[in-house]
Amino acid sequence: MEFRTLDPNMLTWFKTYIEFARVGFVNILAYRLRYYTGVITYLINVTVYYFIWRAIFLNSDHIEGFNLKQMVTYVALGWIIRSFYFSTIDQDMANDVMEGKISMTLIKPIHVQWSVIAQSLGESCFRLFLLTAPAAVVISLVFPVSGPSSGVHFIAFFISTVLSFFIVATINFIFGTCAIRLKSIQGLLRAKYFLLELFSGLLIPISFFPRSFQRVLSYLPFQHISFTPVLIYLGKVQGGKIFELLAIQLFWAIVIFFLGEWWWARSIRRLSIQGG
Repeated sequence: MEFRTLDPNMLTWFKTYIEFARVGFVNILAYRLRYYTGVITYLINVTVYYFIWRAIFLNSDHIEGFNLKQMVTYVALGWIIRSFYFSTIDQDMANDVMEGKISMTLIKPIHVQWSVIAQSLGESCFRLFLLTAPAAVVISLVFPVSGPSSGVHFIAFFISTVLSFFIVATINFIFGTCAIRLKSIQGLLRAKYFLLELFSGLLIPISFFPRSFQRVLSYLPFQHISFTPVLIYLGKVQGGKIFELLAIQLFWAIVIFFLGEWWWARSIRRLSIQGG
């Protein structure tokens, strides 16, 4: 029997970007205190939404297919997975442009988008242990959060959350690339954070939106960041529909990745270096 070895070029590629992930993991060690306080911040966010939804459900058992316990789980899980997929690579890229560090990135023999995604993945792995997992434990002890609908739903939820990370990371790369043309993107980033939280279903489930607005969002990737993973976890999606939603998430991650490639290639033609 003949065994094939890995392509040396593929192995080198893998080692290169694993190193970027390691650097992202190590760099974030300097900000450990931020993640300890982050557990409290996320707990406060869930607490506020818990009392809001409890008041809304005071005279109703079900609203748009959700009961109170499901809604509490929806809110808690939405904020928990946000702590994993959240990244600041767009802000980091903007800082590199303003400080002139982007020139060092351009002379390295690397794929820029893969390098920033890998570094972001390293940071997310760090947050998984120091923020996401502790926040999940604390929130589940304080609030009546439901468990996953089944083992299959939990596995699909995990895969969906990972795909959410890649969707957010590729979107952030596009916004970070805007700094090459705009130099300062602080206002743009603030708008992006709010709109992503709204259109992803983090602030309010997409099913609560007007029907016409739901149809528009169904053609966009945003609801697959938060709304889709939580629906899978709650068992609101069954059978082949689960695989369909995972395929749609993968589709959007790939599409946005290539949009980022196109936008990066166009933007660096107009690059002017600041700082030193």
